[in-house]
Amino acid sequence: MKSTASVIGLDIAKNVFVSLGLDERGKAIWKKTLSRDEVLPTFAQLPPTAVGIEACAGSHYWARQLQALGHDVKLIAAQHTRAYVTGNKNDTNDAAAIAEARARAATKYVAINSEAQQDLQMLHRARQALVEEKKAMGCRIRAFAHEYGKIFPLGVAKFRAGLTAWLSEDGNGLSGMALETFHDLVAQLDDQEARLQVYDRRLAEVARTNASSKRLLEVPGIGVITATALLASVADGSEFKRGRDLAANLGLVPREHSSGGKQRLYGITKRGDRYLRTLLIHGARSALRCADGKNDRILRWALKLAERRGQNVAAVALANKLARIAWAMLVHGRAYQPSYGVA
Repeated sequence: MKSTASVIGLDIAKNVFVSLGLDERGKAIWKKTLSRDEVLPTFAQLPPTAVGIEACAGSHYWARQLQALGHDVKLIAAQHTRAYVTGNKNDTNDAAAIAEARARAATKYVAINSEAQQDLQMLHRARQALVEEKKAMGCRIRAFAHEYGKIFPLGVAKFRAGLTAWLSEDGNGLSGMALETFHDLVAQLDDQEARLQVYDRRLAEVARTNASSKRLLEVPGIGVITATALLASVADGSEFKRGRDLAANLGLVPREHSSGGKQRLYGITKRGDRYLRTLLIHGARSALRCADGKNDRILRWALKLAERRGQNVAAVALANKLARIAWAMLVHGRAYQPSYGVA
């Protein structure tokens, strides 16, 4: 396939791929439907071209493969391509919208993950799914026990101790079938906790051996989980021009709805990676609870803000600061300085 296209939009799926080329004037000059096995041989015949792919499942893999062939590949978030779709939704119109967005200079792109980042992200996602399953199992056992007139206090340790004592009692009033079912549920809960410990050890090993994560662990509010999640999502931070861009990418900046010269700012946008944003906010809450008496400029600032605006606002504002600090440390290779900026 010969090409004089300046931009190519590639709509990917599991088995059917549609590529559409635009010339310098934005006119579609060719379209081709490809099978999965035809994608790389077809693009290998093309000269280096600007290629756009919508960020979705499998997009990072195809972006890396096309980059290896010499193409300038960019991933575009779905919300940034949707505005360019004309007519009904189909693969051809989607490819045209991707190519149109790729041709625009103002389009913002999604960073292409390396294989190492994907490995770490998969570990985090698997761990998070296991945490949710473990929580659901605990709630399920509590609900079943409630049906037999037994309730347990809040807290995992108190719940496990109370459950063990109740099941071992002679007069618990449970039939043989009910007792067997409860023991089976407890065994599933024990298995989930054991697998969760395996994931935690793997993440701790990454945090211990990686130089960037070791520096991030020095920041108050950033632990093993958050440090490795930052590495998986941000890598070296070079995709962002400044720290505020990372904070905005994570949805930690105010949402704006201004008009007529009057600026209106509301709560945070909550865009981007919800998992990493949640970790940063929870880490900020933890740092804020332990901030009294510590000689750290950022923590002292957060405490004063909490006095004026409350704990919730201060925690989110501190999470914003943590994201910016993490970006500076990753990009410049700096160690954390608690008194940075003080003369």
